[in-house]
Amino acid sequence: MSKQEYTVRNAKPDEFEEIGKLMVEVYSQLEGFPKESEQPNYYKMLANVGELTHKPETEILVAVASDGKIAGGVVYFGDMQYYGSGGTATQELNTSGFRLLAVDPSIRGQGIGKLLTNECIRKAKGKKRKQMVIHTTMTMQTAWKMYESLGFKRAEDLDFMQGELPVFGFRLAL
Repeated sequence: MSKQEYTVRNAKPDEFEEIGKLMVEVYSQLEGFPKESEQPNYYKMLANVGELTHKPETEILVAVASDGKIAGGVVYFGDMQYYGSGGTATQELNTSGFRLLAVDPSIRGQGIGKLLTNECIRKAKGKKRKQMVIHTTMTMQTAWKMYESLGFKRAEDLDFMQGELPVFGFRLAL
């Protein structure tokens, strides 16, 4: 079988529900990540991820296979005041960020997360932002390694606790 080609584009509103289900699936399967019963509001936000696009400069990007199947998604924030995390990230100026990166578990390891991350970086550079801010957790080691390989550096000043879960900040100078 030949390697599937993926394109990244803005999600269509009729895809938001499917993307939300993918995000719930991915995050609920992470070993050591809080379950829906522990953080119901977080999972409700994932399931209704399309609602985030009502905020200014907030977009959902999807990687789509040539057959139209959604392989992954991420929420891009052109303005950090709408980023919606704990800690100080929402006060960062001239900064873009992304959250909620999720890739279909059946096709991981094909560079889809990297494709989505690079599109977020491209968008931030296009807006002449000085940096990109993201967060991850210890349960997301694959993503953590990918972010570091793309040049993201740990930013302890952006760390915060989400309930019992430590969340770790990263910055990429643009």
